[in-house]
Amino acid sequence: MAETIALVGGETLLGREVREVFGETALGRNLQLFGGEPELADPALGDIAQDAVKKTVAKKKAVGRSISGKIIEIDGAAEFLARLTPDALQSADFIILAGGKLRTEALEANPDSVIVDLTYSLEDDPDARLRAPLAEAGYSNDDPGPVIVAHPAAVAIAMVLGRLNTTYPITNAAIHIFEPASERGKEGMDELQTQTVSLFSFQPLPKAVFDTQLSFAMLPRLGDRAKPTLEDVEDRIERHLATLLDRLGGIPMPSIRLIQAPVFHGHSFSLWIEFEDAPTVAEIEDALAGQSIDVRSADHEAPSNLAVAAQAGVMVGSIAPDRNNSNAAWIWMAADNLRLMAENAAAIINERL
Repeated sequence: MAETIALVGGETLLGREVREVFGETALGRNLQLFGGEPELADPALGDIAQDAVKKTVAKKKAVGRSISGKIIEIDGAAEFLARLTPDALQSADFIILAGGKLRTEALEANPDSVIVDLTYSLEDDPDARLRAPLAEAGYSNDDPGPVIVAHPAAVAIAMVLGRLNTTYPITNAAIHIFEPASERGKEGMDELQTQTVSLFSFQPLPKAVFDTQLSFAMLPRLGDRAKPTLEDVEDRIERHLATLLDRLGGIPMPSIRLIQAPVFHGHSFSLWIEFEDAPTVAEIEDALAGQSIDVRSADHEAPSNLAVAAQAGVMVGSIAPDRNNSNAAWIWMAADNLRLMAENAAAIINERL
């Protein structure tokens, strides 16, 4: 029997990425989107789309399952967003929390399903376990409790450090992480866009999300009313990264600094890594090359948050020796933050099927 996967927050940026990643595999056939709107359909989408949904609802009622919801437009396509009710989740084998206002309601329903949390809502749950299959060489965990997908910046860093340390032991590292607006959902993306337009038209800047001007600015901290703060996010990355590196054999914990960048999507990283005996640039490239890591040599386009959009894994390049430390090297890395989260969620569910 096919496993049912409930996606709570299917209309969010992260929910969209989950749909796209799962849609590339057999998991997509078992995905049901949940939202909170009570209407059955959106009249603007036309009679054909509404009729299709009504037939879907009728089919589910015929087998004893009551369902209501609405049609919404996502990426130009009509999608059925089921209304979230306490009973609606009981039949799901897996529940993915991808954001939106309904994740609290989903947890309060107390379902028996395996919960895969992409929102960090369950970080304080003692039964929850942190996971990132893309960065965990040989590690697995089938505890019945909730699963929290690690922060994408922690996942990307662990993937690179873990791959390198296997061949060239690392003694020290320092990493700057440049965070995109999409880490704060559609609201963050919209505010960055509106700030940019407002600057050119000499209009007041909206600051509900960042509580300061992000457009055209690199920020070491946000305004006092921004939640979560950059310090809170940096702390989460450190905690998640420490757990992942411990599973990879105790790689030394790097020093990290989180910076808010005026970009819409995709993390960028500047890594300074010190080795016991530094490899050459070519040796670093050879050591990193493999599954989930796209190595860009000097004769290829350098990694960027634009180049890595919608790409699996991480992209590394612009590797250079440190001119002042013969045992160290610089590496530039980029990763699609939302894609990494969705890929890890898919890997977690596939482990349990």
